[in-house]
This record gives sequence, C-alpha cells and structure tokens, in this order.
Amino acid sequence: MFSNRDSLEVESHANTAFWDYQSFITASAYFQPYGFGTTYINRKFTGTKEVAAFLAHVATKTSYNDPILTQSLCKVKVDDIFQYKNTYPCTSGIAYYSRGTLPIYWNYNYGEAGKELDVDLLNHPEYIEQNATLAFQVSIWRWMMPIKEHQPSAHEVFIGYWKPTKNDTLSKRVSGFGATMNVLYGDLVCGQGDNESMNNIIAHYLYYLDLMGVNREETGPNEVLSCAKQVVFNPSSSSSP
Repeated sequence: MFSNRDSLEVESHANTAFWDYQSFITASAYFQPYGFGTTYINRKFTGTKEVAAFLAHVATKTSYNDPILTQSLCKVKVDDIFQYKNTYPCTSGIAYYSRGTLPIYWNYNYGEAGKELDVDLLNHPEYIEQNATLAFQVSIWRWMMPIKEHQPSAHEVFIGYWKPTKNDTLSKRVSGFGATMNVLYGDLVCGQGDNESMNNIIAHYLYYLDLMGVNREETGPNEVLSCAKQVVFNPSSSSSP
C-alpha cells in the first residue's frame, strides 16, 4: 500500500521507511470509535471506501508531483511556514509549517490537534516528524474535524452524515468524495471546472478503490466524485484552515 516508503528520495536518511503500514493501522484504531473506517450507512459498510478516500488525499499531499503514486508517502514536511490565530499563542522560535500525511499547519491547528491527542504539539511540533503513528493520527484528526465551526468535516461529507441545506444544493455541494476536496482545499481545487489538481486526487481515489477491491461504480455520478462545479465552503480570501 505504501510502496515508496523506503525511497532514497525521502527528505532525510533518518526518515527512510518512516511511513509504515503498522503506524497507519495503530493511528486508525484511535479514531475508529469516532467512525473512521467503521461506518455503516443504511446497513451498508462504507469504511473501506472512506479509507480509500483518506489515502487518496494522503498520497496526493505526500507525493513529489511525479506520475501517480510513484513518489507517494515520501515527504514528512513541506517548507511553508505559517503562524495563525491567537487562541494558541506561537511559541518563540517554533515554525508551524505543514507536517503530517494530510498536513496541518498554523499554531491553532497544532494546539487543537495536540489537545485531542494529549501531545504538546504547540511547543513540540517536531514530534510529528519523529513518530509515524502520531503523523497519521494528526492527519486523521484533520480528516475528522471541521475546518470551521458550523461546517462539516471531510469525514462527514464523505459518509453522508452531513445533510446539505437549500443553499448547499444551490451551490451544487453534495455529499461524496468531491465534497471532501471542497472541505480540505476550497478554491485551490474546487469550483474551477475540470482541472489537473482535482483530477490527480480523483485518480488516487480510484487507484485505492481498485487496490481494495471496491467497484468504481460505487463512487457515484460525476457531480458526487468531482467538485468542479461546487461553490466552495471557504473562499481563499476568508479561509483559515
């Protein structure tokens, strides 16, 4: 599943083999009571599809923009540095750049994730780079938690717990994989018509569905799979994930 975790192109020698299967399983177990990978909808198990959807985002965010999955799960961090919000004050000398397989960034998210996982990530964000299980836990936390209050999480829009309002319907937002891209990336990917970034994420999703033996017909129609025509939840001018 993580075929490139031993790549020599991992950012540092210390991180060779960092992303391992057992760490993912251990991290997943923490969130299973919250419904990650364990949900039934109308008596039909949707957990396998959700894991495929999550891994699609993980593979996309940790790749080197090479052909699909050839460098997936190599990056432990990226170089952007963000410090945002005062709920969790920034610690002097600490850089809150993107870390994790579905990266978190900004001090606010480090504080919130650390509170949930009972780890002092605000003062020690480097723990994510040192512990693969924690890196996956942080990423699943990102998947399970809304970007903003009164908005759904990627988990909720994927499994169908979220019920679109009349305004959502007018904005062409529907539950499904496409809406997970809307929640996580907003107008960086969605509402832009057919585009390479969106199609790359969808391609990863289809890959993992095939790998896990799920029929592609279960993805639903294009408006469910895609977010090309969806109005975004959080326009980039007002977004603060």
